[in-house]
Amino acid sequence: MSRFNSQIFIDLFTWLAAIPFAGLLRYDFVAANVRWVPLIILALTLAFGQVALGFGLKLYRGRFTYGSFEEVRSVTIVATFLATFSGLANLALGPIVGIPRSIIFIAFPIAIVGMLSTRYLKRLVVERKARPENATPTLIYGAGYLGESLARRMVTDPQSPYLPVGFIDDDPHRSQLTIRDIPVLGRFEDLTKVVQHTQAKTLVVAIADANANLLRAVDHAARTLDVEVKVMPLLRDMLDQEASHYTDLRNIEIEDLISRTPVDTEVELIAGYLTGKRILVTGAGGSIGSELCRQISKFGPSQLILLDRDETGIQEAQISLSGNGLLHSDDLVLADIRSAERLQQIFLQYRPHVVFHAAALKHLPLLEQHPDEAWDTNVIGTLNVLRAAQRAQVETFVNVSTDKAADPTSVLGHSKRVAEKLTAWTAQYEAPRARYVSVRFGNVIGSRGSMLPTFTKLIEQGGPITVTHPEVTRYFMTIPEACQLVMQAGAIGRAGEVLILDMGEPVKILDIAQRMIELSGKKVDIIFTGLREGEKLHEVLIGESEHDERPFHDLITHARVNALDPAGLNKSEWQTRLQHLNFRIEA
Repeated sequence: MSRFNSQIFIDLFTWLAAIPFAGLLRYDFVAANVRWVPLIILALTLAFGQVALGFGLKLYRGRFTYGSFEEVRSVTIVATFLATFSGLANLALGPIVGIPRSIIFIAFPIAIVGMLSTRYLKRLVVERKARPENATPTLIYGAGYLGESLARRMVTDPQSPYLPVGFIDDDPHRSQLTIRDIPVLGRFEDLTKVVQHTQAKTLVVAIADANANLLRAVDHAARTLDVEVKVMPLLRDMLDQEASHYTDLRNIEIEDLISRTPVDTEVELIAGYLTGKRILVTGAGGSIGSELCRQISKFGPSQLILLDRDETGIQEAQISLSGNGLLHSDDLVLADIRSAERLQQIFLQYRPHVVFHAAALKHLPLLEQHPDEAWDTNVIGTLNVLRAAQRAQVETFVNVSTDKAADPTSVLGHSKRVAEKLTAWTAQYEAPRARYVSVRFGNVIGSRGSMLPTFTKLIEQGGPITVTHPEVTRYFMTIPEACQLVMQAGAIGRAGEVLILDMGEPVKILDIAQRMIELSGKKVDIIFTGLREGEKLHEVLIGESEHDERPFHDLITHARVNALDPAGLNKSEWQTRLQHLNFRIEA
């Protein structure tokens, strides 16, 4: 017999028992004074009315979780309706049929208590049987809705490998709570005491907006106490799956420890300049360029042109956009930004409305050895793209720069600084017809050739990991976050400006290397090589001569850079300045 069929009989019996019992109460348990026939008829009417209305509200069709608030509400609605209707009828007909008017008012609470208590007892039995045996004692950090839902799943699934033994929560209003028989035992600062008291072996972070600072603190404390840390996935990731479950819990990852809570730049509100427009992306095969193309495609451009000199990169970008890598589309353009004539031809052919310039050479140590390459690609290549954009009358131009362009000390930084100045120079001649701006950000997590993939490969090979200096720090952001900033720059950037996202606190590279080694479970040495030529110990996002203005968004800085007339570019002079002026260019 199914749970719902058994509950039907329980509810039937409850009404059949409640009405006669109410009659006995009414007559002080003197059975001879009770008129049983009309009471039995009333009991049968209410019992079958309960079933009929219950089916109408899907109470007996598996609509509700057993013993849930929703089921309790439905049972109460049905019983209240029956009691009200029969009570009004009995007020009019009671004296005629011989049923006291008080019977319904006595029977109603008895029936409600009977139906709800049977459900509650059944739920207790089911959950007690379902409690996992030999499960790992687990603390849940966060006693809010997410933590409560997670605890419920853990205690009701016999296959769960986790058994919640307590919550910790920093909200003082929750300090005395008991949730599903699981107490809130303290705040995060009480973790050592709570772990010792509960003998917990796992700590699950069930906080939706947990940022890197919090996760670093949790990770450090848990390692000290020999407690494993698990984290909940992001809500959007949980919704992509069939169901959120304790099996969705994952180990803390290095990205959790170095990234921040992504800044919501509300790009959807201002990306209308992309819809229905022809958009061209240089460097479309790179990490930033390809993700930029994916995000742009969501806004319905009339045409999205992918330009890169890396044919494999273009193919991978096409696969991510269209699901095939046939390389047969006219929107895929194989070209090098060093070729001015080729760019002019392409821009006049496609006449894009919007250009995102992401093509660049970015590896600092290689460009220190080969500064001519930085000049040819990052400086002259950018100038070629700017001139082609001018000739094609591009409406919006966004140049992707780097934090190394702020007070530059390296060839890479200088070349990107010059690119910013060339963009600013073009902007003053194209405004107000067009908007030419630059965007500057730090290290992008997971981009090709960046630190995390490099460290991962070194660890897989057994090391050693090379770190330039024990105190070196860097800023980090995610690829999607970087691309959102790039797109927003095209809407809110003013002519010639450089937009910079507030990237929180910089992270020490040594800490990342040590934690990645710990997560790998391998023994890998760390070697300090010393700062490379032109490399900074600590990067800055805004130069000393720049002003931090945030006119539109609290976390986006708008800075001004001096414009540089392309007529003043001189390769030999640029090289001389790099060699003799302590890597500072005054152009």
